[in-house]
Amino acid sequence: MAERFEAVVGTEGSGTFVEVPLDVPAIFGRVRAPVRVTINGFTWRSTVMRYGERYYLPVNARNREGARVAAGDRVEVLLELDAEERDVTVPADLADALAAAGLRDAWDACSYSHRREWVEAIESAKRPDTRTRRVGRAVASVSSS
Repeated sequence: MAERFEAVVGTEGSGTFVEVPLDVPAIFGRVRAPVRVTINGFTWRSTVMRYGERYYLPVNARNREGARVAAGDRVEVLLELDAEERDVTVPADLADALAAAGLRDAWDACSYSHRREWVEAIESAKRPDTRTRRVGRAVASVSSS
């Protein structure tokens, strides 16, 4: 099932989002529904967030760039339930660091979004020392969650 709506790309603090003017639990079966979002032909996986009585979708910098949108733009959003398993491939150096710290089970318990963001940060490092620091940060984040 797919839902279309128009929204303005908004910002608050450092966050960028679109408000979802739908009854998310009635349509998708849960408040924090996993969805596929498409704007301007660019699709990504996300989760609907609820704040008070309103629903929002985050639109991070990578997704704004891919969809070619900026804060203040009026966009048409296509929203579909994402029933596929959400899995993140763990790079070998991160897997080794998690195993050494005894945190692999804790990693697996973290949200898909956090795991994906940590792996993207690690894999986008241009220098080996940056990658090593990012692996360390990911392990520290998992340890404190």
